[in-house]
Amino acid sequence: MYTAQMQAAAEEMVRLAAKVPDESLERPTPCADMDLAALLGHVVGLCTAFAAAGRKEFGPLTSTPPDPSASELPGDWHEQLTINLRDLVQSWHSPGAWEGMTQAGGVDAPAEIMGTIALSELVLHGWDVARAIGVDYGADDSVLAPVFDLHHPPQPQSEREGMFGPVVEVPDDAPLLDRLVGLCGREPFWPHGTLEG
Repeated sequence: MYTAQMQAAAEEMVRLAAKVPDESLERPTPCADMDLAALLGHVVGLCTAFAAAGRKEFGPLTSTPPDPSASELPGDWHEQLTINLRDLVQSWHSPGAWEGMTQAGGVDAPAEIMGTIALSELVLHGWDVARAIGVDYGADDSVLAPVFDLHHPPQPQSEREGMFGPVVEVPDDAPLLDRLVGLCGREPFWPHGTLEG
């Protein structure tokens, strides 16, 4: 259903990862208590879990709730991230991936919803990486729109704990990306540095 958007979000993540030098891995990110290494390790792992969900290969990868604090970044993380993103996209291109029910993070849900959540993870964490290294996030509104629709209107904060912080109010006429990240508890103008060179 959103295979083209997932492909674009994955390509943007690869583009951003290529801009991350090893010496920047200790930088803070918009995700509280996660530096850039932990965030990228989380993305490497979530790609594997959501790829299994797309193929409906249920087991430890899909039945275990995520624990971002336990994420470790492999030494060959650039290569591993690219491989895992490619596998994720391929799994959701498969016939029937968006049909019926599937599982990820120990939660059973319609595959259409789970695939959109996978897209949301790529978009939001792609933005997190971009902010951490001080570059622009390049996905266009056609990629952002289904993620915005997934999170709008936002759930009550009591149901968001552990996933998102409180909604950050953003003007209705702000760019879609700013409104999306605000919905998901992120400050659109989160302070960030700029890479040298």
